[in-house]
Amino acid sequence: MKKFLCVFLSVIILAASCLCFAQGYSFDDLDEGVSEYPVIIVPGYGGAGLFTEDGERVWGPDIGAMALGLLENIAKTGRALGNLMAGDAKLIGEVVGEQVVDKLGILRCNDDGTSAHPLSPISVEAAETNTAALNEKFPDGANTYELEIQTELKKYLDPSRIYNFTCDFRMGAEYNANMLRDYIDSVLEHSGADKVNIYSLSHGGQVTATYLALYGDDNKVDNVIMTSPAIGGAGIAYDPFAGEIDFDEETLIRFIEQGVMIEEDINWLLKANWLGILDDILYAVKPYFYQVMGNWGSIWDFMPLDKYDGAKELLLDETKHAGLIAKSDRFHYDIFPTIGERLRYLREEYGMNISIIAGYGNRIISGMNEDSDSIITLSSATGATTPPFGQRFADGYVQINDCDGKYKVSPDMTVDASTCYLPDNTWFIKGMFHAFVVFDDYTMELVMKLLLTDEITDVYSDGRFPQFRDSTSLCHSVWAHFDNNVSGYVNSDSKKLVVTNICADSNINVTAVVCKGLDIKFKVDPTVKLAPGESIELEYVGEIPQVSGKQADITVYYLADNLTPAGYRTQGYTVMNGEAIEGGGALVNVGGEPVICGALANLLKSLGLYEFITMVVEVLMFAFSAISI
Repeated sequence: MKKFLCVFLSVIILAASCLCFAQGYSFDDLDEGVSEYPVIIVPGYGGAGLFTEDGERVWGPDIGAMALGLLENIAKTGRALGNLMAGDAKLIGEVVGEQVVDKLGILRCNDDGTSAHPLSPISVEAAETNTAALNEKFPDGANTYELEIQTELKKYLDPSRIYNFTCDFRMGAEYNANMLRDYIDSVLEHSGADKVNIYSLSHGGQVTATYLALYGDDNKVDNVIMTSPAIGGAGIAYDPFAGEIDFDEETLIRFIEQGVMIEEDINWLLKANWLGILDDILYAVKPYFYQVMGNWGSIWDFMPLDKYDGAKELLLDETKHAGLIAKSDRFHYDIFPTIGERLRYLREEYGMNISIIAGYGNRIISGMNEDSDSIITLSSATGATTPPFGQRFADGYVQINDCDGKYKVSPDMTVDASTCYLPDNTWFIKGMFHAFVVFDDYTMELVMKLLLTDEITDVYSDGRFPQFRDSTSLCHSVWAHFDNNVSGYVNSDSKKLVVTNICADSNINVTAVVCKGLDIKFKVDPTVKLAPGESIELEYVGEIPQVSGKQADITVYYLADNLTPAGYRTQGYTVMNGEAIEGGGALVNVGGEPVICGALANLLKSLGLYEFITMVVEVLMFAFSAISI
């Protein structure tokens, strides 16, 4: 039964990871002063459709057609599923892989990186790819990008002034940056404007950053925002093709929780089941995907710089792939190293409002042990310096660059933003998964202000939008901050911890609040029920130390009236309350000493019960200690 459940969950996870999620938050409209410049949407990877010369759409992928292909060979598919339940993923990899090659093989590129078949986007002309024109031609929304963002944009701009950049996402960053340069000229001619604003996402962020590095001196852009940008590559591209796959199923489930906007913590299912079979499936399918994608320039530009040379040596032939290597070498060795300097120069020289929003606090789902938004490492997206995932900087850590005396270390001490491409214009959202700015009212409002107004010029412009913040997506259920302080920081002015129920539907009872790193204890009444949106102010006993640079974690345990009633959330805080303490250079483990350790901990982890039992123990210990408060 357990093997069947593992296989069933594996299939559900893989299928769900292919879905496009919708539904976001709403927020108050922007104030006056909204820009009239047209907006160009530069989409995420695979966002643009590709067509044959006869107009046949060959991308995006038709999941239904693949499913029919599997049913056409029902006997082999049945054997493959049977083998999978027995722990052998080779045949299911072959069955799925054959469908990948059959349905997507037309997307292959030659060894030099050029397309093996004559394919192109639907159009490269602004007159045909503005949202008004596309909606008239495709009422179902096909070929229109980032619909949730566009829903907000339409409050301020006519759809004819929102443009959808169509690119051949298989090609490298410089190829598409050249296309973007031409497209901007087409938009300016069609709209009559002298500049554009750009909203870019993921792969679109890499293309946009490359365009700015190469052609920013054209001075045809006013506001630019890059969300979850793959500027320096994407770890998820390296791991499947060149690295060892260690699929993080729990991170993927939490990714799905945020994407479908549910309040239940269904990731608990994975703590009681072993789904390592997903790794076996991916290993089995990998060769087939490589047949289709192995010569895509974009895949090679996604290889992080520190992994690029090794991946080339492993997977490319310097003679056969000379053309492909030359193009990707140019990106890695000539263009990418200049991007930070170029972005800062463009801000200073032309006043371009260039901004980055990135999520962090998750491991790469394909196995790379670096802090990320689950798809792109934080260092690639922002240029920030981070420890390996699961570790943090020690108390008293001194940031690498001075940044004119501005403190650039995240409250949980896992991010040093002083090394960013744009140290004063990069926002970090802990707990936000890749490209999910649309599922948090805070990030959506920040996006609109950065894109359409001049209200925010850096991370210090508006106290409501600090450089570091924990996500308030409803899938996290609760969000906590100290009063009289910037989110994530604490000093003697802070008298209470404010805990907010950020669910949309579920009521919450806070059952315990545990602080590790500070000698303070909170007073909690577990009978108090918080309706969605309601907050409670919790007093504490003890003193905030008269030091700066000391880190603490606070975990809020709660009961919710939904299908998974028991839950918790941990947020990091830094004390900024006096003279800086002296810190060592060593890294420390996130979370400090575990409550349960040794053989018992290993047993519970093997059963998938470790976190649940730890939560129960923490709540009971809190209840016992509360008697003396």
